[in-house]
Amino acid sequence: MSESKLIPSIDNRLGALLEVARRQNALRPEEEQQKPTITISREFGCEAYPMAELLRQQLEKRTKESWTLMDKALLDEVAKHHSLSDQVLQNIGDKNRFLDDFLSTFSNRWKSDKDYYRLLSRQIIALAEQGNVILVGRGAPIVTRNMKNCFHFRIYASEKFKITSIAKRLGLDEGEARTLVERRQKERDRFIRDFLDRDPYDLSVYHLAFNNDRNDAAKMALTIMEYLLQPQV
Repeated sequence: MSESKLIPSIDNRLGALLEVARRQNALRPEEEQQKPTITISREFGCEAYPMAELLRQQLEKRTKESWTLMDKALLDEVAKHHSLSDQVLQNIGDKNRFLDDFLSTFSNRWKSDKDYYRLLSRQIIALAEQGNVILVGRGAPIVTRNMKNCFHFRIYASEKFKITSIAKRLGLDEGEARTLVERRQKERDRFIRDFLDRDPYDLSVYHLAFNNDRNDAAKMALTIMEYLLQPQV
């Protein structure tokens, strides 16, 4: 069973990206007027995408503004297509201060795909600077950790919860789901350690962390929205 069932079709969501590119053509506001960006990190098997989609809908209803949801699959798809990537990156420039600061922290163990992830990082930062974007996965909280308009959230859960969730969503038996959860989590942890030289379980990056066993997608979405929209001190 394909893991692509966990998120909607890429083709159905590229319109959201084009909307971001359209907004990027407008003049950027001053830094103190920047719109917020949300990043979501999660353990494999948690309900990150359902939560993020609910959050997007609720934010649009509350703020009366458009919000864009960008997940790993969509970010990767755009990075593969030169024309779309150019639209996302056209206003970021080659000397973006956040990009230079971020790239200086890359692990010396990084031996492959460097140009690709540099492009992906530029894309993440361009979207984050624009604001009104929800970025799920791909190390987005770490990439944008020094950006003042970014708010970072982490979702974790027990092994039982993650295995049950994946089995239900992908139509797998428990053994298959357990194997998939363990494999994909190891891949994610290795990515954070080897590419970004960070501890994937370091919570100091995040504004809030949620236990998915005790908080469903709707409750997490509502909590993040209320946190984001409250006056910041």
